[in-house]
Amino acid sequence: MLYKKSFLNCLWLILLFSFIKISYGADDFILNDTAGTKHTLSQYKGKWVIVNYWATWCPPCLEEVPDLVAFYDKHRNKNIMVIGVAFDYQSPKEVSQYVDDMLMSYPIVLGDDAVRKQIGSSEVLPTTYIYNPQGRLIKTKRGIVTKKYLEAIISGELK
Repeated sequence: MLYKKSFLNCLWLILLFSFIKISYGADDFILNDTAGTKHTLSQYKGKWVIVNYWATWCPPCLEEVPDLVAFYDKHRNKNIMVIGVAFDYQSPKEVSQYVDDMLMSYPIVLGDDAVRKQIGSSEVLPTTYIYNPQGRLIKTKRGIVTKKYLEAIISGELK
């Protein structure tokens, strides 16, 4: 009888965790930004989440930042969250100076192996991971993203 009860409890937990994963549509990530704020995919359910990997030395990253800032500033109080993840940097101060110089208004995370394990590879910079409002990763874009490209994704023009 004890075995049967344990089996049913395990089955119930498996079903519960499966439901949670289906509800969020993707593995939840936990990212801490440079201001000390914790960001999880599940807290942005109902919003598009754009996670952009970049580096201070990367010319294409420098090129895309103004479009990401404009996109975020336009939608930040509506249906969008942009999170920048800096990789391959020399110091947090270097990242902070770059963020200030580029007027980056969205949260910035210092990238590491824990971030890569949760979200994905940073072998190509820039790389952008796009999650739909249900929390599903729908696009991984290697290379520059533009405001126009992101607008097309969220409007459904691009798939």
